Amino acid sequence: MNKAEVSKRIQDVGIVPVVRANSPAEAALAAEAVSRGGIPIVEITMTVPGAVDVIAELSRTMANVLVGAGTVLNAETARRCIEAGAQFLVSPGLDVETVRFAAESQVVMMAGALTPGELMAARRAGADFVKIFPCANVGGAAYIKALKGPFPDVPLVPTGGVNLDTAASFIAAGAAALGVGGELIDKNALRKKDSATIEGLARRFLEAVGGARKQLKP
Repeated sequence: MNKAEVSKRIQDVGIVPVVRANSPAEAALAAEAVSRGGIPIVEITMTVPGAVDVIAELSRTMANVLVGAGTVLNAETARRCIEAGAQFLVSPGLDVETVRFAAESQVVMMAGALTPGELMAARRAGADFVKIFPCANVGGAAYIKALKGPFPDVPLVPTGGVNLDTAASFIAAGAAALGVGGELIDKNALRKKDSATIEGLARRFLEAVGGARKQLKP
């Protein structure tokens, strides 16, 4: 997939599952479960043991899933992830060098930001999406709505505090997609190798996003 196609899939699906797992096996189980649940996207964070190798393996074995790298803190890590096959990069905060490297590499970048100034700097550097983190701590959906006033054309991805109760309100506030971690990639389910629970949660999140988007249509 080229950069435009990756961006379109993220916006069309509207959910980016954030995988924080204790082992490569757990990460693979999570990726397979969300895919079966209808979400063909997975973000493997650099906190997963052997994360770069996990990205390489999933990119090789799950051709139908968009595999990205999360918690990318610098350009060197970004380079390693891209070489492993990552099709998008996500950072928890703004590192301009990383954003520029992703832009030069023609890879989708979801740059972390919190303030309007950081958001503007991220876009100037070439970010495709701006991840608002930790969103719940600064007002949740109300904060996304406030940012969309001066920045109507910036695709915002709230992360932190996104769950089945808040997903619809984030979409209604103008979020382009939602970053969802433990509320979707349930730690107990991973520990028990209970992929059915994660698969079911994926379906419920898709329903929440789809329902909210239908309400927005004129």
